[in-house]
Amino acid sequence: MTNANPYRPVDENACQTARDLIENANFGALAVLRPDTALPSVSRVALATDDLGRPVTLISTLADHTRALVADSACALLVGEPGDLGDPLTHPRLTLHAAANFIARGTEEHDALRARYLGLRPKAKLYVDFTDFGFVTFTVSVTRQK
Repeated sequence: MTNANPYRPVDENACQTARDLIENANFGALAVLRPDTALPSVSRVALATDDLGRPVTLISTLADHTRALVADSACALLVGEPGDLGDPLTHPRLTLHAAANFIARGTEEHDALRARYLGLRPKAKLYVDFTDFGFVTFTVSVTRQK
């Protein structure tokens, strides 16, 4: 009988795969709970990483997911894309449970994120300085339930 457990052991190879998935993610699925209804909601967001390898996005205050994150910073990010061939469910993907951290404009952290983000996502130059857009970093939870 084969092992039906879909989870890989957390060894160095799995950790490196996770780091690669995060580092190479151009976008991800962001899951939040809507504050008005507590219903789950998922949005596609552009992703990059900060200099520590944490996921970061640039989002508008007009977006529903921004209002949800302001009300409750707990969220999940799904990263990893199917390849060109084969069953999409056989390709690596990773769900990250995280807390969203809004980065204030005019801070050194904002300026560093702006420079790095534009280096990784140059098309964001079209809207990075709009007043309704801001950076959000995600602190990944390392707790694990058995």
